[in-house]
Amino acid sequence: MKQITFSDFEYELQKKRTTSREKFLNAMDSIVPWEHWVSVIEPYYSKGIRGRKPKELKLMLRMYMLQIWFNLSDEGTEDAIYDSRAMKHFLGIDFSEESVPDATTLLRFRHLLEEHSINEILFNDIKERLDKAGLIMHGGTVVDATIISAPSSTKNSVKKRDEEMHSTKKGNQWHFGMKIHSGVDAGSGYVHTITATAANVHDINETHNLIREDDSVVYGDSGYIGIEKREEIQQDDHLSRVDYRINRRPSQNRIASTYTGKNYDKTIEHQKSSVRSKVEHPFLIVKKLFGYSKVVYKGIAKNLNRCYMLFACANLLMCLRAGRREDFCAV
Repeated sequence: MKQITFSDFEYELQKKRTTSREKFLNAMDSIVPWEHWVSVIEPYYSKGIRGRKPKELKLMLRMYMLQIWFNLSDEGTEDAIYDSRAMKHFLGIDFSEESVPDATTLLRFRHLLEEHSINEILFNDIKERLDKAGLIMHGGTVVDATIISAPSSTKNSVKKRDEEMHSTKKGNQWHFGMKIHSGVDAGSGYVHTITATAANVHDINETHNLIREDDSVVYGDSGYIGIEKREEIQQDDHLSRVDYRINRRPSQNRIASTYTGKNYDKTIEHQKSSVRSKVEHPFLIVKKLFGYSKVVYKGIAKNLNRCYMLFACANLLMCLRAGRREDFCAV
């Protein structure tokens, strides 16, 4: 971090309270393993042998994280840093000595991460750190999927929609876009696996890719009814022995109005739902807090690369909220 300027010192004296944005950035800054992440990216980063001198790698990584957390475009990220003192402090930039990296520089850095699938590596790094810290309980997984909308309009230069995205009907409404399928640890709620498909691919088709080797039980909503009969499940020795605890449809739990005893079926379904609900928490963070309810790029691969970082940060945020930062950072 750079030395504090007179303007920053004056601002700190006049500031009445810490804003929500500052609290969030300070919290995330305290838990992200910056040094290790920089070491992962460094072999692929420009050495500055030709052309202009590259920006500091840690600075670019921090700028990219701001783009992820606040769902900004390349140009929007650059503008937001100039407008927000909290973001400026997070980057550690002194405007009297240097300027914010421009949108093109951020674009090239993002393409570097996409080309080498670095976000997936960083997602797995967070998962391994949580595991080593004893914060992930093995043995059970909760599976679910969420739709990420894509522009359905054809009013563009090519007069057509994204060919990799498709439409699906949920309830009485049609959605155009992609699906993110996630496997969440049933004990802790941390995401351990994600995959991406077009929106018209049924949730049940990706289930076998979300189950870990040591899982003995899997929870899911009524969309996964019949999972144990799937060919890819029956032909796999491990998957065929997993206990699939799938919620039944409400219509399957009907009971006569004259019955006065305890409805044990309803109690069992409630217990299943209490475990299954953990899969919704990361989706809430990604779609509501980080604002990723619509795709930002064309193609499933580029959006999946962004989702790896989004869900890695969702795991970090859940770790912070659980008060386990010291356990995580001790690894």
